[in-house]
Amino acid sequence: MADTQQVDAKAERTVARLAKRIGAFSKAHGGAEGQVAYLGQRGARIVLVGEDGGWGDLVAPSYAIAEQAVAKAGITVHEDFDGEFAAKVRTGPYEWTRMAGIQVGGPSNG
Repeated sequence: MADTQQVDAKAERTVARLAKRIGAFSKAHGGAEGQVAYLGQRGARIVLVGEDGGWGDLVAPSYAIAEQAVAKAGITVHEDFDGEFAAKVRTGPYEWTRMAGIQVGGPSNG
């Protein structure tokens, strides 16, 4: 019984820590929305997009923990990363040169 309680307590701390980071991101970007993507054994990725177009991501050890963290943070969660939600992302020169350099032999970021 004690082992289950230890696992639950650890999961609760992880949820609280992720929710705090989501909240900090939201505050820094005038609000935020998110999407949870399953990563397999690695867990789940929480993609965050701020109202100002800023974006970032966090990795949770499981999909369930990611879902609990976004719920605790109180942000809007989307099923997919597309449409109006994806259109809110603003990229800068770094992202464009990095994407071009990796994908089509564009300039490097060296």
